[in-house]
Amino acid sequence: MNPATLFICGDVMTGRGIDQILPRPCNPAIREHYMDSALGYVQLAEKANGPIPRPVDAGYIWGHALEEFERLRPQARIINLETAVTCSEDRMAKGINYRMNPANISCLTAAGIDCCVLANNHVLDWGMSGLTETLATLRAAAIKTSGAGKIEKEAWEPAVLPLSDNHRAIVFSFGAETSGIPPAWAATGTKGGVAFLPDLSERTAKRIVQTIRSHKQPGDLVVASVHWGGNWGYGISADEVRFAHALINGGVDLFHGHSSHHPKGIEVFHERLIVYGCGDFINDYEGIGGHEEFRGDLGLMYFPTLDADTGRLLRLELVPAQMKRLRVQRASAADSSWLRTLLDREGRRFGTWAEAMADHRIKLQWSKERDSRIPNP
Repeated sequence: MNPATLFICGDVMTGRGIDQILPRPCNPAIREHYMDSALGYVQLAEKANGPIPRPVDAGYIWGHALEEFERLRPQARIINLETAVTCSEDRMAKGINYRMNPANISCLTAAGIDCCVLANNHVLDWGMSGLTETLATLRAAAIKTSGAGKIEKEAWEPAVLPLSDNHRAIVFSFGAETSGIPPAWAATGTKGGVAFLPDLSERTAKRIVQTIRSHKQPGDLVVASVHWGGNWGYGISADEVRFAHALINGGVDLFHGHSSHHPKGIEVFHERLIVYGCGDFINDYEGIGGHEEFRGDLGLMYFPTLDADTGRLLRLELVPAQMKRLRVQRASAADSSWLRTLLDREGRRFGTWAEAMADHRIKLQWSKERDSRIPNP
């Protein structure tokens, strides 16, 4: 057995209000229906929970997460970066446009982020010039990317992350229209964009499996990171389940789903982890009213440990967190209990449940009777 611990989480949105508290923010002017300055989101957060220092240091927004990184020392840290990293003024006409100044990239390197998956509905908020600058900035910071590129081939290429003992994690990123990605953002042979999923059909799953098999080498752990589904609601469709299962059967070892603003159900299928929706992790939504029943202020850090030799899930530790004062804070005992109840309820259909650990942390348990080993493809 050769255990490898990874870190994954939900959406990380370092633009708009977050960018404004960092040392070198973009021009705060925005053109939203109800806000004309990104500083308004800082003010909403301060009204809800108190003053926020400005400028903050590079690691401020990660808060308690940095302690957990030090404790568990994951071998690869993978996030869905849901913002453009650009000073471009090529604003797309979509109502909400996220961007972070490239000069603030240290907010990602301070957390040791290894890979940003980019097939989401905000990476092209500032056009192709914004995407080009995003890719160049991340590359210069030695952060790998997948899911977006200057042509289709680049967008569909995986990020390759070295692990210990000659093992690698290869990370693919794809996005579906159900998450709000315009079909026109799909990368083609002559146009940049995202690795776009036209649907969740068997045909689309087969294309992904073929792509994976063309890159996977012995000893590789395969991560499929998929931006799909709406912002609110716990429902997971039969099509989504079939699609995730097809990718696992085709060689994926970890399915990393995101887009929903709150965590959704977790499944262990053939000893592989499927997180259908991670929930948000870092954003500037603090103080915005609506959908309070979903507790969008709460998030989870996901630390799956896989057997690097076989890809099977050995354990999953989850660390409850709360976004407060635009910073990741440790969740309270009551909020951690709320998240455990949620994971129990939504995991019931998949035979998974949450077990309390010390310091409000959570361990995922699953029914071994529902699971069975599959051969390596």
